[in-house]
Amino acid sequence: MELLFALVIGTLTASGIYLLLRARTFPVIMGLTLLSYGVNLFLFATGRLATGQQPVIGTAATYADPLPQALVLTAIVIGFAMTAFLVVLSLRSLADNQDDHVNGEGREMSASSKQEREVASK
Repeated sequence: MELLFALVIGTLTASGIYLLLRARTFPVIMGLTLLSYGVNLFLFATGRLATGQQPVIGTAATYADPLPQALVLTAIVIGFAMTAFLVVLSLRSLADNQDDHVNGEGREMSASSKQEREVASK
């Protein structure tokens, strides 16, 4: 079970980092989301991974640790809010720049289109 969790965490983290290095905004958002899923799964895996165990009833040594579960629930809410904010931010950037590159230098604009944008903004 631990090997499966380690493989999934590694895959999510590697995919997230790969997508973070892309030049467009949507893959960057997906990369951040995958990276947060990997961190959430890591936090969840820091708790005891046991099946068929009673969570509270029993001796003190067999109690399930509720802290990783609480951290994951909090991280899910924060991750959802971060993703929603980034989607709105990227849509606004796309509307303002007519381009979805992260650094805003996706395509070279001609001199006439630059002048048209300057006139339209005034």
